[in-house]
Amino acid sequence: MSVESGVRPVQRQSENKKRVGKIRKKNEQIIIAAAEIEFASCGYEGATIDNIARRAGVARTNINYYFDNKLKLYAAILSGILELWDYALDDLNPTDEPAIALSEYIRLKVEFSRSNPLASRIFAREVLSGAPRLNQYFDGSYEAWFNEKVAVFAAWAELGKMDPVNPSHLMFLIWSSTQHYADFETQVSSALGKTELEDQDYAMATKTLTHIVLKGTGCIS
Repeated sequence: MSVESGVRPVQRQSENKKRVGKIRKKNEQIIIAAAEIEFASCGYEGATIDNIARRAGVARTNINYYFDNKLKLYAAILSGILELWDYALDDLNPTDEPAIALSEYIRLKVEFSRSNPLASRIFAREVLSGAPRLNQYFDGSYEAWFNEKVAVFAAWAELGKMDPVNPSHLMFLIWSSTQHYADFETQVSSALGKTELEDQDYAMATKTLTHIVLKGTGCIS
C-alpha cells in the first residue's frame, strides 16, 4: 500500500469527525435558542422539554440525545452567558490603562445584553429565586475570582490611575447598569417610545455609561 492510499482513510475519518461536529454544534444551537425562549417565558419550573422541542421543531428524543435532561439544558444556557461575561474580564491587568479597560468592558457588557438578552434574563431570574441551580458556581472559587478582578481596580487606585472608589461596588455598578438593557428591555423600550431597542440605543447606552463611569472614577476630567 502506498503512503498516499494509507493517508486517505485517515483524512476521510478526520473530515467525517469535523462534519459530525458541525452538525452537532448546529443542532445544539437550535435547541438552546428554543430553550432560551421557553425558560425566559416560563422559568425553570414551568418550562418543559416537550415545549422546547416544539419551539425548536425537533423531536423530544433529539433533545435528550444532546442534553440528558432539562437541568442539563438549563445549565448549558447559564454556563454560556457566564462564560461570555467572565471572558470579558480574563485579561484585566493592573498594568492596563483603566480608561481603556473599563471602556472596553462596558462596551462588551452592553453588546452581550444586545446579543444575548434572553440568557441574561434567565440568569437574573435564577438569581432572584435564590440561585438554587447555581450553587456550584457561587462557591469559594467564585469569591476568589471576583476578588482577583476587583483587586485590579484597587491597584489602579493605589497607582493613582483612578480615584479610590470601592472596587466591589464599582463592579456591581457596571454589571447592573449594562445588564439592565437586557433584563428590563421592555421597560427601557417603553420609556423611549419604541417597541424594541435599536442599535443606536445600545450605542448611546455604551457612550453614556462609559462617560459616567470614567468621570466618576476620575479616569477622565
